[in-house]
Amino acid sequence: MNYRSAIRRDSWSRVTRLRPQTRRLLNTLVTLASLLLCLLILPTRLPGMTLLGIGPNWLLIWVVAWSVKRSWFLGAAAGIALGLIQDGMTSPIPSHALSLGIVGILTARLQKQRFIQEDFISVALIVFGMSVIAELITAIQFSFLGERSLMEIWHDRQLLALSSAILSSLWAPVVYFPLNVWWGRMKLIESS
Repeated sequence: MNYRSAIRRDSWSRVTRLRPQTRRLLNTLVTLASLLLCLLILPTRLPGMTLLGIGPNWLLIWVVAWSVKRSWFLGAAAGIALGLIQDGMTSPIPSHALSLGIVGILTARLQKQRFIQEDFISVALIVFGMSVIAELITAIQFSFLGERSLMEIWHDRQLLALSSAILSSLWAPVVYFPLNVWWGRMKLIESS
């Protein structure tokens, strides 16, 4: 136990000794690497990661992890950017930019520090709710196409929304915890 904590302290002391520009570059690289990993795993369906053929929404999980401790503008910007990237990977109708942008805004506006205790369960609940909201926004976009009513579309998409929400909330700590620790320590280093 002491050996592991000594290794952790030594690796973080190396980061603190870096020049501020190098630390910012390292922080940016870690953030982009986590984002790239979520983008690469998004279309992947590994055993144990699907429910009725539906996988977790990794980009939504990342947007929630990003937006929890940031302003609504940064949450919206990240959501829209990732939504546009996802639209480039899939059909742009309906657009994922709208739903992920709204998820970023709502997550940032939760003021999590005041209302919700910081732990895995609260993040999983936020991801669950935001996943349902994102699927509802997608259903609304489909209804604007005019082929079917919103109630018919939502009736068909309920299973998709519930499966995606369950899986995304279960996998959320895998993305949230390491990023939260990294961003928290980087913020602490920058403030000292």
